[in-house]
Amino acid sequence: MNVRSPKPSNPDGNAPFWETTPLADMTSSQWESLCDGCARCCLIKLEDEDTGEIETTNVVCHLLDQDACRCTDYANRTKRVPTCIKLTPGNVAAIKWMPTSCAYRRLAEGRELASWHPLVSGDPESVHAAGISVQGKVISEEGIPEEDLEDYLAIWEDGDE
Repeated sequence: MNVRSPKPSNPDGNAPFWETTPLADMTSSQWESLCDGCARCCLIKLEDEDTGEIETTNVVCHLLDQDACRCTDYANRTKRVPTCIKLTPGNVAAIKWMPTSCAYRRLAEGRELASWHPLVSGDPESVHAAGISVQGKVISEEGIPEEDLEDYLAIWEDGDE
């Protein structure tokens, strides 16, 4: 039997914002709070030129704080790392390499947040405790030649529920 804790509600007793507010209508604060801190979007990905298939490595962007699983220069990340993609309500559904566990993807697909998501669990460490984040599983891209990235391909479990 799968038993779940009751869903948290707003102080007024209503459903939480992520269940009632479309992604496009969320405030920037609401949008940013959806990030579960897994940092899987910071994993270096390789695209097969022939097939277009995307493979993921266990190498992360040099801007990632691997312990906190947060960008060290979030405000300037797309300027400092031109390949960094800014996730928006308008592009989230089209970015197929986002893990199925990603809150943005889950909501865009009409699914609920996972039980380990910090907004659901109330614990910002729950994403790490559930083994969903990259914490302790990755290395920085610094010092790794681009031609060697294929040596770091990894299979990431989605942690989807």
